[in-house]
Amino acid sequence: MLFVLGFLLVFFPHFAFCQSEDIAVVVNTNNPTSNISLGELRKVFAGEKQSWPGGSPIKLIVRATDCRERVALLHLLNMSESQYKRYWTGQVLRGEASSEPVAVFSNGFQREAIRALPGGIALMDAQDAKLGVKVIKLDGRLPGEAGYPLH
Repeated sequence: MLFVLGFLLVFFPHFAFCQSEDIAVVVNTNNPTSNISLGELRKVFAGEKQSWPGGSPIKLIVRATDCRERVALLHLLNMSESQYKRYWTGQVLRGEASSEPVAVFSNGFQREAIRALPGGIALMDAQDAKLGVKVIKLDGRLPGEAGYPLH
């Protein structure tokens, strides 16, 4: 058993790490939203829900490929990377979205984008969700609480 765990940690550290840490849902500190359901979150990141209560537009900030937040996003939407790219290309071509979500290469860039965009929302490693962003509850739970659904 120890050999298998060691093998996974050496050859697949991304997936081993991904299993143990929660992914936070973060928004701008001025966003009045404090809780979102998993179903609503799916609709938001699928572009089906495009405004916050009160009418301000939602701006999706996503991580670039090959990071754990992106893996969590794809899992949330039940899509592969290629399906995700085709989906958003179709959304834009059909006029159902003005643009694809903004993709950034680090959680630092995500934090800066969330700070700058009042309607911004992102999925971020809970350990990186620090000052300048607001972590909202997902199905009534914060990252680290029992039953938190996003890893």
